[in-house]
Amino acid sequence: MSKKKILVTGASGFIGSFIVEQGIAAGYEVWAGIRAGSSRKFLQHPEIQFIELSINNEQRLQEQLAAFKKENSAWDYVIHAAGVTKCIDKKEFLRINYEGTKNLVEALKKADIAPQKLIYLSSLSIFGPVREEEPHTPITESDQAIPNTAYGHSKLMAEAYIKHCGVPYVILRPTGVYGPRERDYYQMAVSIKSHIDFAVGYKKQTITFIYVKDLVKAIYLAVEKEAVNRCYFVSEPRGYSSRSFSDYIQESMGIKRVLHITAPLFVLKAISSCSELIARITKKPATLNNDKYNIMKQRNWLCDTAPIEEELGFRADYDLRKGTEETIQWYIQEKWL
Repeated sequence: MSKKKILVTGASGFIGSFIVEQGIAAGYEVWAGIRAGSSRKFLQHPEIQFIELSINNEQRLQEQLAAFKKENSAWDYVIHAAGVTKCIDKKEFLRINYEGTKNLVEALKKADIAPQKLIYLSSLSIFGPVREEEPHTPITESDQAIPNTAYGHSKLMAEAYIKHCGVPYVILRPTGVYGPRERDYYQMAVSIKSHIDFAVGYKKQTITFIYVKDLVKAIYLAVEKEAVNRCYFVSEPRGYSSRSFSDYIQESMGIKRVLHITAPLFVLKAISSCSELIARITKKPATLNNDKYNIMKQRNWLCDTAPIEEELGFRADYDLRKGTEETIQWYIQEKWL
């Protein structure tokens, strides 16, 4: 029996590389969709097939897919993980996250190789600051999405397109994703190694996380289960205080003393604006920017995980302490710390 074929876009990225690895381990024929010049550092398994995809060049993308079809038929499933989380120009979010998604699906349809199912990685950020009143209650699928970031808006537009594109889909909306190879949460570990931890805002904040291996587990359940045309939150079911992650990092690194500094939101706003200005001057995207400010000031990140648990049978294997310990050990082993 021939293997099922899977295309993973954004395969060279943090999440994408784990999706590829798990696909190979699960016995799929996995095609890593990458841009020309993308790093293959975490795509070393000899069974990985590669295809260059120019997602933001419609004509070139159609040529690439036509060539693939001629030699390899079609993919059974497409996992669309390609996208950006930070940009210098906010228009890039729409160009890559929304228009790139539309280009890919339309090109697959024109080449007559639309998959049996499309798995799209969206984000909890599409909902923005809802259910902020205390005590915090989980965001649900029926809540109105009111994204307050360019990133969240671009993901919401991509979702709206996918829901009417004519291809069977499952949309996954992960909360904060952390784990080995990740570089944004990694900055917190660097700070704590220097014995300093920053937090912002004095109102209670409830945050949620999903370890990258658990997210990948959810992705393959979405591939393999019969559910179609559904949207699911992907998260640990429990929430954490804003201090929990830094405490677990400190614990995992064996650091005895850390100075915890809580700054008012207006300080973060000023720093974010300065960081964004520097990014425009240097032409390098900044981890801290006005989009990130809106994400960090949001107080409630709880979300309803009952649907994915009941319909896909998903349960997170990692709580935040276990995932943080494994992540820190990887950073140390790879000499990032």
